[in-house]
Parts: sequence; C-alpha cells; structure tokens
Amino acid sequence: MEAVTVSPKYQVVIPKSVRDRMRIQPGEKLQVISFDDRIELVRTRPMHKMRGFLKGLDPTFKREKEDRV
Repeated sequence: MEAVTVSPKYQVVIPKSVRDRMRIQPGEKLQVISFDDRIELVRTRPMHKMRGFLKGLDPTFKREKEDRV
C-alpha cells in the first residue's frame, strides 16, 4: 500500500508503481467510487470493448416470481 497527498486543488498522483502494475495510461478514464471511509478508482471500459463479455451465459435459469416482468 502506498500513500498519496491531496494537493490544494484536491488532486492526487497515482504512484508510478501502481500505474505500471495496472498499466494506466495518460488520459485514461477512471471511475471514482466512495465507500464508507475509502475511495476506489475503477477503470472504465468503452462499450465496444464490452462486446461478447456475456458470451456463453446460460439465459435459461428460472427467476423468482416477484422478479418476473
């Protein structure tokens, strides 16, 4: 775990070791998610890269009655 400092403009720099390990590139979009007392940065993926991620999913499962439309 590495520590960062918040600048007067509320900016933080992602440490180089983390950028390298996560392969974060300049200009890449990250979502900021806040939980109780922590902040997470999550990589966003363009919709065209999401194509096919549900391939092989079995859509024949039975839903609970209250979940049916």
